Amino acid sequence: MHSEYMKAAIAQAKLALEAGEVPVGAVVVKDGEIIASAHNLVESSRDASAHAEMLALAMAAKAVGDWRLCGCSLYVTLEPCPMCTGAILNSRIDEVVFGAFDAEMGCCGSCTDLTDGMLSRRVRCVGGIMEEECACLLSEAFRRSR
Repeated sequence: MHSEYMKAAIAQAKLALEAGEVPVGAVVVKDGEIIASAHNLVESSRDASAHAEMLALAMAAKAVGDWRLCGCSLYVTLEPCPMCTGAILNSRIDEVVFGAFDAEMGCCGSCTDLTDGMLSRRVRCVGGIMEEECACLLSEAFRRSR
């Protein structure tokens, strides 16, 4: 089940790669349906907050008509950073499923874990789903930038 939604996030990451962005893609799922999808737009928008997760959460909020995304899952190709993890917690997302681990900025278990209940909210996290494919996209982006 996770792989179907992760494939959709990977498709978004590929769009980011072709646009010269860091290839991260995200989708939000509610009741078995993708209600939002996005990819990084940091470079093209010149906005440090234009991460795939942030954009997907905003789209999902519009789709459901509420900033509270209870009953939703976020699928993202890279472990969320501190900014995105904060937004995930604030949005009340039930579950985060990610592909590649981020040893430098990951906040769902790699560098730190902001989702473990030390803060006032908690979210279930599952990492390593289609990890190799997600990591290969990131490697390709860094290879191209050299």
